[in-house]
Amino acid sequence: MLAKRIIPCLDIKDGQTVKGTNFVNLRQAGDPVELARIYSEQGADELVFLDITASFEGRKTFTDLVRRIAENISIPFTVGGGIHELGDVDRLLEAGADKVSVNSAAIRHPELIDEIAGHFGSQVCVLAVDARQTADGWRCYLNGGRVETDKELFSWTREAQERGAGEVLFTSMDHDGVKTGYANEALAALSDGLSIPVIASGGAGRMEHFRDAFLVGKADAALAASVFHFGEIKIPDLKSYLCGQGVPMRI
Repeated sequence: MLAKRIIPCLDIKDGQTVKGTNFVNLRQAGDPVELARIYSEQGADELVFLDITASFEGRKTFTDLVRRIAENISIPFTVGGGIHELGDVDRLLEAGADKVSVNSAAIRHPELIDEIAGHFGSQVCVLAVDARQTADGWRCYLNGGRVETDKELFSWTREAQERGAGEVLFTSMDHDGVKTGYANEALAALSDGLSIPVIASGGAGRMEHFRDAFLVGKADAALAASVFHFGEIKIPDLKSYLCGQGVPMRI
């Protein structure tokens, strides 16, 4: 089994790290550059930066902030929010990002995935999916969870994989910030149905939740925010725990 990855996530609004519950009720969580530096030093495997209101507000991601974070870390760095065209990807890679995450723009214009993968390689293109379980199954949302679409989670991620996406970052909106565990049933179905890595997001509250995301949900990586930002779980402690539970980790 390949080593699993632990990925802290910096949700950015107005240049500051924030964290909410079910995508609302945001609260301040610290300086993003300082948090990024700490996570890199603590042994995080990767870092994700999401400008959570860029698409909703119709603007570009904070390029200068991306550059300052990249200068302070030594781990792979994924940036998402407000990416609509190849020029945006080029700008963020130039600023120090290793990968870009696309969500709303990819739903509106799926060919963007083909373009990013074709121009920069599949390893650069991460499909982010914000989904909620409805009477019609798992539905995907755009603009930071504000707008429901007709995209169904499993068919949309398969299409994205065929178009060249290199990873899927799946956030369960129902689990986000609630700290009761990841959506492991949906994660396992995604992992079984795709040949590209799946990143679990939404629901981490205890170390056991990470274990279950890997062993039950079959995720390749687990992303979390508030449990790291507010010091509830330390990354070295988490990795040590997971190794003891039979989950392969890079220590």
